[in-house]
Amino acid sequence: MNTTEEIFEAFLTCNSVTIDTRKIEKGSMFFGLKGDRFDGNAFSTQAISQGAKYAVVDNPDMVMSNDNIFLVDDVLTTMQKLTRKYRDTFDFPVLALTGSNGKTTTKELTWAVMSKIKTTYATFGNFNNHIGVPLTILNTPKDAEFLIVEMGANHQGEIAFLCDLADPDYVMITNIGMAHLEGFGGLEGIKIGKSEIYRYALEHQKMIFINTDDNDLTNIVPPNAICNAYSSLSLQKKEGNSAETVSFDFGGLDFRTQIYGDYNLANIAFAINVGLFFGANLSDIHEAICGYVAENNRSQVKKIANNEIILDAYNANPSSMYASLKSFNDHPAENKMAILGDMLELGSYAKQEHQKIIDYVLTLNIKNVIFVGPIFKSLATTSNVTTFDKVEDARQYFKGLNIQGYTILLKGSRGIAVEKILD
Repeated sequence: MNTTEEIFEAFLTCNSVTIDTRKIEKGSMFFGLKGDRFDGNAFSTQAISQGAKYAVVDNPDMVMSNDNIFLVDDVLTTMQKLTRKYRDTFDFPVLALTGSNGKTTTKELTWAVMSKIKTTYATFGNFNNHIGVPLTILNTPKDAEFLIVEMGANHQGEIAFLCDLADPDYVMITNIGMAHLEGFGGLEGIKIGKSEIYRYALEHQKMIFINTDDNDLTNIVPPNAICNAYSSLSLQKKEGNSAETVSFDFGGLDFRTQIYGDYNLANIAFAINVGLFFGANLSDIHEAICGYVAENNRSQVKKIANNEIILDAYNANPSSMYASLKSFNDHPAENKMAILGDMLELGSYAKQEHQKIIDYVLTLNIKNVIFVGPIFKSLATTSNVTTFDKVEDARQYFKGLNIQGYTILLKGSRGIAVEKILD
């Protein structure tokens, strides 16, 4: 059995880590994680043959006589222990962020800003859980000057655990919303779970970035915490502007972004504040914010077949659904269609929260609405909406409409994948 110290010394000679043999880099360290449907131990020798310098396994049968394969009691636990040991070698700031909505967009905007002044690394995609955070930290190069760690959670205690791994110097919460209601046990449970990052900051005398416009956030800041306050209201939205992308004035500059949705103003305000806090000049911040292009179905705007498509379909919960629909209702387009997918992980709250969305949609200035998913289908029984159990059926219906000149919003949980209606 190999010790954590032995593996750590070997890790320091590697250029990256991975848990996926499809992403092996020469000189990397491979961790043979086990899952419900796979056993990474079985790929350890393959990883070595593909160029990995070392592999870490917890199955003695895989070690054989290969000195480059380390044996441990539990691969995941070892990876997490290495994460904290490596984190303790950092001499640069680590910023951690969490929240119900907007985590990834906020992280990417902040990365764009901070990259103007420091060699900045950040969580890739949404690798933000007990596996993703270790991968983020262990893959942070030694030349880093700033690290942004995104943290996700669906139950209490998870954020506290991730903070113990990342030991952030600065923390923030994007917002408190109705996401993962089932795992957290309701909105109050979400507040307790997300505020774990604030309590960590207090206990370790780290700084909290706080949006003072959000009462849900200010109400859960612990007394005597070190805070840096900012306000999204400092971004002066242009009067009469209801275009599909966010634009505002700040510091005497005209910000015209490529991001859809006024709900992103708070995310942008944070990125601007962090940049100013760490010494970025406003012209560089302006260039970073205005040059940022959303990807992966997050607040994207596309033109397809003479229609404007607003892709806000990476995920959905009641809070983000309301925000997206409100922005869409303010859009100046005459012909609007909303394609909305079920919101998952709501547990016993599912029926009531879906019904609230249905009732809200029917009050809006949206000409056509398509609901996709078994929950919406069971509840949306009025004659002026169309419902489908599956996105495949909705796709056939949508194709048959052959619509032109519409602005179309797509929003739903990842498990529904409403964007497939465009395939």
